[in-house]
Amino acid sequence: MNTLPVPTYLAIFAVAVLLAAALTPLAGRLGRRWGLVDRPGGRRAHRGEIPRTGGMALFGAFTGTLLLAFLFFPRWLPSSTDPNEATRLAGLLLGSTVAFGLGLLDDKRELSWRGQITAQLACSAIAIATLIFIERVNNPFADDQIIFPDLVVWALTTFWFLGAMNTLNWLDGLDGLAAGVTAILAAVLVGHMLWRADPPQLSVAVLPLALLGATLGFLPWNFSPARIFMGSSGSYFLGFAVAALGIIGGARMATVLLVLGLPILDVAWLIWRRRRRGVSPGSGGRDHLHFRLLDLGLGQRQIVLGYYAFCAAFGLLALSIGPRIFKLLALLGLGIVVLVVLAWAERQEGRVNGNR
Repeated sequence: MNTLPVPTYLAIFAVAVLLAAALTPLAGRLGRRWGLVDRPGGRRAHRGEIPRTGGMALFGAFTGTLLLAFLFFPRWLPSSTDPNEATRLAGLLLGSTVAFGLGLLDDKRELSWRGQITAQLACSAIAIATLIFIERVNNPFADDQIIFPDLVVWALTTFWFLGAMNTLNWLDGLDGLAAGVTAILAAVLVGHMLWRADPPQLSVAVLPLALLGATLGFLPWNFSPARIFMGSSGSYFLGFAVAALGIIGGARMATVLLVLGLPILDVAWLIWRRRRRGVSPGSGGRDHLHFRLLDLGLGQRQIVLGYYAFCAAFGLLALSIGPRIFKLLALLGLGIVVLVVLAWAERQEGRVNGNR
């Protein structure tokens, strides 16, 4: 029976938290110096100028922790039997760096939706080249796996990364929302790798643990009322990291989908609504669910904590479900619940607008 290296895990978590806590104020000062700030208006209802360079702290804490651990203290880390783990780790770090850099470019230049998609495609290509791809999934109706041909692997992996990066980017609309939901997902992945996987994935669990520490160290500055926003550099990085960790952790796609089901379906619903109205899906607006709830009179903290509770509940469900068919049923149930919420919010919005 494998023994959990608790001191190692505690050290990695603590370093990530402390790095994020130390880097966030520095990132804020750099954002003000470089003029990378958000001003009130449009979708933002904050007061004063707030730097949107928090992604520097998130990226720096995550990559800094992993580089410190793997380069200087490898003997402290759990051993791995996967010969491709080092390649995937390199892909995670390289892809995260490119995602962060392209997100920072978006913060500076405000890329068009075509530019954003091109950036996300580049990150997907890096993942595939470093063996971070969806090659097979568990068959929910039998005790075997479905193995995909190469073209399907590339297309499915690309769609997975684009979906995750856009979901986290569009989720970043309220203070602390994207960072908090990512922290919940990272915690669920850690739990899945340590207590649900057979055998436990002791070496891989280090990765989401570092992401958990980075997001929790950043949240005190980002939670309402936020003193710093993560910007596209942060949301691109988090989206790439979440997508990669869902694959590196043994294709935990169902777990990721259960935790992120609400924001993912909100993105799908939003794209459908915009196309129905003849509006570009990549255009900005206040038609995200969290903005509609805000316009209906709910407080920002209420909405964010509600998202936390919803995502955490389905995360716990993912950890407690054993048979594959039950996970499929849980995903279907999640879809029905979220669609009901989205339809209710749209109807309430129509009534409010009709009474004005």
